[in-house]
Amino acid sequence: METRILNANRIVVKVGTSSLIHPNGAVNLETFDQLAYTLSALNNQGKELILVSSGAIGVGLNKMHLKKRPTEIGAQQALAAIGQSELMTLFTQRFDHYLTDIAQVLLTHDIFDYPKSNKFAMDTFNCLLNDNVIPIVNENDTVATDELDHHTTFGDNDQLSAIVASHMNADLLIVLSDIDGFYDQNPKKFADANLISNVASINDDEFTIAGGAGSRFGTGGMHTKLIAAKRMIDEDRAMVLANGKDPRIIFDILAGKPVGTLFSKECMTHE
Repeated sequence: METRILNANRIVVKVGTSSLIHPNGAVNLETFDQLAYTLSALNNQGKELILVSSGAIGVGLNKMHLKKRPTEIGAQQALAAIGQSELMTLFTQRFDHYLTDIAQVLLTHDIFDYPKSNKFAMDTFNCLLNDNVIPIVNENDTVATDELDHHTTFGDNDQLSAIVASHMNADLLIVLSDIDGFYDQNPKKFADANLISNVASINDDEFTIAGGAGSRFGTGGMHTKLIAAKRMIDEDRAMVLANGKDPRIIFDILAGKPVGTLFSKECMTHE
C-alpha cells in the first residue's frame, strides 16, 4: 500500500461550512465534537495546530431560524456577528470537554498587507502556540466585506487558510470539505470521475476542471481550493484536500495514508 511521507509539525486545518452545517441548515454537532477530539489529541502529541473555521453565517442562519442567506451585505454581516459568537460557543464546549484551550482570532486581509500589523498578528499566533492553545481563525465578516460581496473572488477562507499557513511557516495545510479530493471531472455530475491522488503543479487545465462555487451556506468551491493549493505548491509547502465528514481523517492524513488529494511539488511516497 502506498504511503505518503509527510513530516508535519505545524499544521493549519481549514474546515468548511459544508462540514459544520447539515444540508438542512442544522448544526452538525458530531463534526464539531470529532474535530475537537482530533485536534486535541494531536495537540497533546506536541503538534502545533491552527484551525481556520468557516460557518459563522451558516450557524447564524440556523440560530435565527432562516432558510435562505440574505443578499444584503449588512444583513449578512449581522448574521456573521450572531453566528460567530455561537460558533465559538460550540467550539469552546467541545474543546473544554477534551481539556484543550482555544482562542478566537478574527482577521481581515489588510492585516497581512502592513508589516507592523502582520508582525503583531504573527506574534499573537506564536504566543498562543507556545502555550499549547489552538487559535481558531475566521475572517472578521462584520467589518470585512470581500468575502460577502459575490462580485469579488478574493475573500474566502480557503485562501485565508493558505495565507495563514504561509505567514506562519506551516508545514502542511489540510482543507476539509464535502468532497473526497480533486477529481478529473465533477464527481457530482459524472459517475466515472476519478480521484487524483497527487498533484505536483496547477495550471489552467486544473482550474477548468474546478468549475464554480460551493454550497448555499458557504462561499467556496473547488476553484478557491486550487488557488490555495497553488500558493502552497509555489512556496514548497504541502496541502491535502479531503472529506471533512469525519474529521478523524486527519489522523489518516498525518499517518501518510493516501486519502484525499495531496498537492505538493515533491509528492514523496513509498510502498
